[in-house]
Amino acid sequence: MNRFWLLSFLAIPLLSTVGQESAPAGFEHWSAASLKQIGQSLNEQAATDPHHVAVKQLSDFPNELFLLGRREADGQVEWHETQADVFVVQSGSATLLVGGTMVNGETVSPNEKRNGSIQGGVRQKLSPGDIVHIPARVPHQLLLDGSHEFTYFVIKVKGY
Repeated sequence: MNRFWLLSFLAIPLLSTVGQESAPAGFEHWSAASLKQIGQSLNEQAATDPHHVAVKQLSDFPNELFLLGRREADGQVEWHETQADVFVVQSGSATLLVGGTMVNGETVSPNEKRNGSIQGGVRQKLSPGDIVHIPARVPHQLLLDGSHEFTYFVIKVKGY
């Protein structure tokens, strides 16, 4: 009988570890506090960057890429042939110029164009909590319109 209790006592720690599974491969969790901390670390980088932008890659998976970006000035016009963008606004405000036609864009890497301007397009005001989806092959540009900063979580969906 004493052996039974002894074995039971020794088995309890094993049972508690068996019930605790590790997170599945590819699982990521970014808390609001961790994103805020990363965003603050981007302040200095954005202030010293010639385009007043800083970006931190959080994870890169086969079908999507996760970033946190901070802007302290207007962004360049962008066009991605094989990626859609999803923005989740963290702080600040900006105007997203989206759609229309990219004029005088320069190929900066395979499937990517930047610079130039957008002819036509629509303007959408963005504020904290807003979420936007920009399809592949759609020109877009973030304009701060007098705002001092804009921090946003970016999901780049690959494979279009």
